[in-house]
Amino acid sequence: MSRDWIFYAYMALIGAAAGAVLAAAPAAQNFAVKPYFWVLIAVALFDGALYLRGRNARAAMLTMNARVIGFVIGIVLMVAIPMLAGAPVRFF
Repeated sequence: MSRDWIFYAYMALIGAAAGAVLAAAPAAQNFAVKPYFWVLIAVALFDGALYLRGRNARAAMLTMNARVIGFVIGIVLMVAIPMLAGAPVRFF
């Protein structure tokens, strides 16, 4: 399994977790850090971990396409889960 697919699965997990938190506790949207930043921070943490594990090698980093696709996967799940649950949530 390539590192991109692992990243996509990780972002699906992060998006589902953020969506579940927002569906279960809509007041979490008023936290100092907005929910879409939760997903963006997860992207940065994963990419940073790859960078450090690869001993600062450029080849160890994700491509920009993988980052964008992963971010979109996370955001879509974060928006879809509370919407399908009927939770009154503002995202932006």
